[in-house]
Amino acid sequence: MAEATMSAVGRGRALWRYGRGATPAAEVAAPPGAAAAARPPLPFTPCAVGAGRAAGRRNRSRSSDARPGECFETVNTGIKSLYLKPSLKPKRNLCIESMPSEILMKIFSYLDAASLLSVGCVNKHFYDLASDNGIWLKIYSSCFKPKRTIWKMESEQTETVSLGCAALLDREPGYWKKEYISKQIATVKTRVMQLVKPVDPYTGLPCKNKEAMKVYGLSWIIVLKDKNGKEHVVEKTNLSFKHTSLTILWYSTDWPHLNILSTLKLFGVMPLLPEKRRAPSKNGPRRRCLIAEYHLANLTESSVAVGADRLVQLFSLNPGLVIGLWKEKNEIAFVMVSLHYHQLLERSTLGSASNQYVFPPKEPVLDDIDPEYGLYNYSLHLDMHGGSGTYLCGTFKSLFCRKGDIANGYLRLTVVSLKDDMKHSPLIGTVGLSWETDGLKGNIKDCYVMDVTLLEETGKPFWCFSAPVNMKLSSRASSLYDYMGHIYTTDYTDSEGKVCIELVWVEETEEYFVISLVLYISTEKVNNWFGTNY
Repeated sequence: MAEATMSAVGRGRALWRYGRGATPAAEVAAPPGAAAAARPPLPFTPCAVGAGRAAGRRNRSRSSDARPGECFETVNTGIKSLYLKPSLKPKRNLCIESMPSEILMKIFSYLDAASLLSVGCVNKHFYDLASDNGIWLKIYSSCFKPKRTIWKMESEQTETVSLGCAALLDREPGYWKKEYISKQIATVKTRVMQLVKPVDPYTGLPCKNKEAMKVYGLSWIIVLKDKNGKEHVVEKTNLSFKHTSLTILWYSTDWPHLNILSTLKLFGVMPLLPEKRRAPSKNGPRRRCLIAEYHLANLTESSVAVGADRLVQLFSLNPGLVIGLWKEKNEIAFVMVSLHYHQLLERSTLGSASNQYVFPPKEPVLDDIDPEYGLYNYSLHLDMHGGSGTYLCGTFKSLFCRKGDIANGYLRLTVVSLKDDMKHSPLIGTVGLSWETDGLKGNIKDCYVMDVTLLEETGKPFWCFSAPVNMKLSSRASSLYDYMGHIYTTDYTDSEGKVCIELVWVEETEEYFVISLVLYISTEKVNNWFGTNY
């Protein structure tokens, strides 16, 4: 019994020593009474050592009649059971793209229209599957509820054809997808046309512009392009709806450096499939329409300095763009744009991602009045605001221009004159242009946004714009007895005309008064509009 126990313990130790780099088990001298036949060495693995130890522990607990040969066979059998198992083959990585088309079609059939359009952007295979006529016919039928039968006349017989039969499914690929999208767009346009039909008699603009934009799901983004062609998209906005314009403010903490930028593009963005009951998703399919493009090379030299405070300075670019730069670093702090409501829906929805919408040429409106008379019965709606509040909102009617008021390529319309004190209008509140970023806010004094809506004699918009302007201190003082104070001027010029405003600061009441307002309309614009030859 002692000899058998020693034999088992000895072989366990031999395996353990062999695993640690000692003499092979076959070269260890066998204990007395054991078989002297040498066995081939066992391959070393950590598990073999563990098997040897386990075998030693089991053999120590065996009965006294256990033989040394049986103990060795037990150890060998345990090792074989551990290492002679068939190796497991590595599993193949499965992905959704490797699934059969039938399974993918079944999965796509549970998606809604917006999700199907998004899936179709993955690759060509998904695009073909996501354009299946059977899937889109089901979506089309559930949304628009078409008639369930189509009547055909063949050999003086009438038969019905179900929507689910092969006669309707046998169309070119993507037919029902195109039908669904075009029907959705047509439905939205119909709703928008109903909203913009009522017109404000004072401004000549649709009364429900804001509601119409909401139906379209409109939003606006800017895309900054650097000199290497890389684009930086900024979507975080702050919208401010005014009486005749919309002010949009973009701010971010990750603006690209101004020195590497070449252009800034303004886009109107609308979902391809507007949702009636919920806000449009930014991750869904959307369309971009280019509204304006601005060149940012040498911004501080090529643009107009509007104003500044202790943190930022403002630079303006036509039409209606303001870029705020940090004073110390000369980096972008925010971007602001003011858009007039006139034709804003068309500019934001009818263009493409690369081209602005071009309005059809306007046919001249022939005037029966003697062209020597000039302009008559015009109306001006003027808004002055700065983001936080409105400083002036007024309408001036019965404006006219005589032949003697035509000079230097402009027709002059006098809205407010120095002598007509009945039309002198005060500005309400402290004039300033509000701005904000993620962590800071400010207000730049003597700056504001001016909205001009000039209506012709028939009440249609003739000249409309929204632009940031500032007030400059004039060198001359007021000569009016009622308004003793400093004179400030505001000037604006574009390709269609000019605006010249004079204001006086009254210290007693601490407010500005508009004492002169004159519009200068380009003769080229008037000639193109009326077919005249001024």
